[in-house]
Amino acid sequence: MTHTTAQDSAAAAPPPGPHRRSRHWRWLVLVLLAIVALLVWRWIANRKPPPAPPPPPVAVITAIASARDLPRYVLGIGTVQATTSVTVRVRVDGQIERIAFQEGQDVKAGDLLVQIDPRPYRAQLEQARATKARDQAQLVNARVDLKRYQTLAAQGASPQQQADTQAALVKQLEAAVMTDQAQIDYAAVQLDYTTIRSPVTGRTGVRLVDVGNIVHAADANGIVIVNQIDPITVLFTLPEEAVGRVNAAMQAAGSQGLAVDVFPRTGTEQLASGKLTLINNQIDNTSGTVQLKATFANADHRLWPGQYVNARLTLGVMAQAIALDNSVIQSGPNGTYVYVVGSDGRAAVQPVKVGITQGNRTIIESGLAPGARVVVEGQLKLRPGVAVVEARGAAGGATGGAGSGASASAATSAAPATPASGTPAAK
Repeated sequence: MTHTTAQDSAAAAPPPGPHRRSRHWRWLVLVLLAIVALLVWRWIANRKPPPAPPPPPVAVITAIASARDLPRYVLGIGTVQATTSVTVRVRVDGQIERIAFQEGQDVKAGDLLVQIDPRPYRAQLEQARATKARDQAQLVNARVDLKRYQTLAAQGASPQQQADTQAALVKQLEAAVMTDQAQIDYAAVQLDYTTIRSPVTGRTGVRLVDVGNIVHAADANGIVIVNQIDPITVLFTLPEEAVGRVNAAMQAAGSQGLAVDVFPRTGTEQLASGKLTLINNQIDNTSGTVQLKATFANADHRLWPGQYVNARLTLGVMAQAIALDNSVIQSGPNGTYVYVVGSDGRAAVQPVKVGITQGNRTIIESGLAPGARVVVEGQLKLRPGVAVVEARGAAGGATGGAGSGASASAATSAAPATPASGTPAAK
């Protein structure tokens, strides 16, 4: 039996080939690549992204809030009315003989307007005078007879009945003479009515009759309308809530009265300034408004009867007040606020307490100090802490920029709201 030793087995095994060594190296490379890939992935995953660039500043328009004495007023819509408007009518029947005015002519009280043919009425007057003269002659004769009959009756030469009858005739003729005088007075008045004069100083309107027309006292239409337009009045309405403040302001103003300025319905140019003359003695419960009247000199005739206007009634002056455009004031869950720009050039929310609204501006009662830089345009694009930059040459630059020292307070000549913006506020 043949035995094989370990040395013989080792001598008999073939030596390792080159393909086994290459396989070991391949596994080693794969492991190293996996480790490198894992390290790269962890580095990428743990790497912090670069910080985002800050947002660009928001372009806005600002103004410097300043305190000044501001008028306190209420606004209403009104109508211009002639101080006196008279429809001139005829009071007797007749034919128009003469028209002594031109349409649109300024006339004074007592000026001749129309002459109606006076001849029939002059004849009636003469007839009444003649009748009176006849009756007066009869009365004189009756009185002479009465004295005679009374003397004879006293002597017993004539019956007393005859004297009494004559006394009654005298009284009858006296009454006839009085009636005749009344007829004379009436005929004189009728004759006077043929001359038609202007009852007021004013301006004539459209002539409704011509020369030669037969007119009657019962005619529905007149001859012409004469309107007194210098001075002139404006009737306007205010909400009933304003009555108390207006009455208090009138008492405080005393003899000086309250100023009323009027503006066209579609513009801001002041037409005239006058004085409040009347607060109606009752409120219209259907509309909840009260009617007021103001009087204006109107020497330049800028106000015309029937014209619609916006009226601004000044109640007094608010000392050192701040007012902002309504669009500047924002509303949030915590109340009203405005955006202001701090010294760091960033927007901040500034809570404010608002007061009365006057047209398109609102009084700021508290929360905003004079000198604050208020954002007046572009505030809808802001949020707290956002950097802002002043917009140069932007539309609406009349509001003013901080650099120009513009003021956000209300101007005393601010015009009232126009009808296009709705019924003016009177809070």
